[in-house]
Amino acid sequence: MHEKRHTAAIPFILVTLLIDVLGIGLLIPVLPELVTELAGGDLTAGSSYYGWFIAAYAAMQFLFAPVLGGLADRFGRRPVLLVSLLGAGIDYLVMAVAPNLTVLFIGRVISGVTGANITAANAYIADVSPPHERAKNFGLVGATFGVGFIVGPALGGLLAGLGLRAPFYAAAGLALVNWLYGFFILPESLKPELRREFSWRRANPIGSFRSLGRYSLVRDLAFTYVCFGLAQNAMTATWVLYTTYRFGWDPLLNGVSLAVVGVFSTLVQGVLVRLFVARFGERTAILVGIVMAAVSFVAYGLSPFGWALYIGIAIGSLGGLAGPSSQSLISRSVGADEQGEVQGALASLLSLTGVAGPVVGTALFAYFTSARSPVDLPGAPFFVGSALLVVALVVTLKAFAGHPSAAADEAATGDPG
Repeated sequence: MHEKRHTAAIPFILVTLLIDVLGIGLLIPVLPELVTELAGGDLTAGSSYYGWFIAAYAAMQFLFAPVLGGLADRFGRRPVLLVSLLGAGIDYLVMAVAPNLTVLFIGRVISGVTGANITAANAYIADVSPPHERAKNFGLVGATFGVGFIVGPALGGLLAGLGLRAPFYAAAGLALVNWLYGFFILPESLKPELRREFSWRRANPIGSFRSLGRYSLVRDLAFTYVCFGLAQNAMTATWVLYTTYRFGWDPLLNGVSLAVVGVFSTLVQGVLVRLFVARFGERTAILVGIVMAAVSFVAYGLSPFGWALYIGIAIGSLGGLAGPSSQSLISRSVGADEQGEVQGALASLLSLTGVAGPVVGTALFAYFTSARSPVDLPGAPFFVGSALLVVALVVTLKAFAGHPSAAADEAATGDPG
């Protein structure tokens, strides 16, 4: 009965995440254009401002993910999710009426704070998932994001026909619906006896990393997270720049390519993760995911034709095996009362890569496509990303060699390192 109740809670949190991601996805096609419009129509200035908008969003997630994680460990997952969803609705309204870049920037900062609710959502998944189900359920979270980022941008593009602000109003409406859904339907997942006092030391974004250093396997997998995040964020920030520069793609072709990425991501994380982990285990899934991601980055950089990028996308989608599997392994290596803190620390790490990855990626692209570069190499961000993933592979192999026993993969705490 207890496991059935937990299983029934999974759809609740997935619906909450789906509505949340749809709201975020609505803004993807229009936010860069709105920033450029508020910058006076200057594309160069608009692109520069948009880079800072990305960095500000990620920086706020870095600062607040461990705070929300700590609050989720203290008061439960549900209240933290509800406050975050309400804040998201307010943020979308602020951006919908923003008369200038300053107000829009403030709205984006609020977005970063409320966007840290993935911390509580991941802790929720860890709460309600039996150890052998966690990789599958974290995969469903990834699939939910995939669906949201297929439907959201497409719907945002359609709504933009009514005006650049229309998707922001729609996102605000979705956030309100999500809050009502969470308030009346979403159950709490964390038992009172498993809660612990809030600590500002643990909530400190730097201090929260201590939770990742308590266990050597967790620490090494967190390093892999960082390499993955840097490579992925550098690629995401430069994708449109690269395809436009090298293949002359327009927004429609770029939109189609991103939709295809979403479809593959949904299939891999929603279906393949579960089957692969059941057959080969989490460790193999992590290693295969890293290798496939590294190969795909090289394929992007070497693609002679635009259509060839889709081969890289298909290969790269298998990189989605690594995230849910490593998250599952990490969550089962720490105590029940540490889930929020650890998930918050992981979210903070990923947010840091969301600040550094785009800056490094766009800088590499700008240099290697400029007259100063000795060679025209627009794929440089992809090659550097692949090198980072090779480093991650080496570290992960060493980590697994140092934890050969099955105990490392059981629902007990890991070996302090």
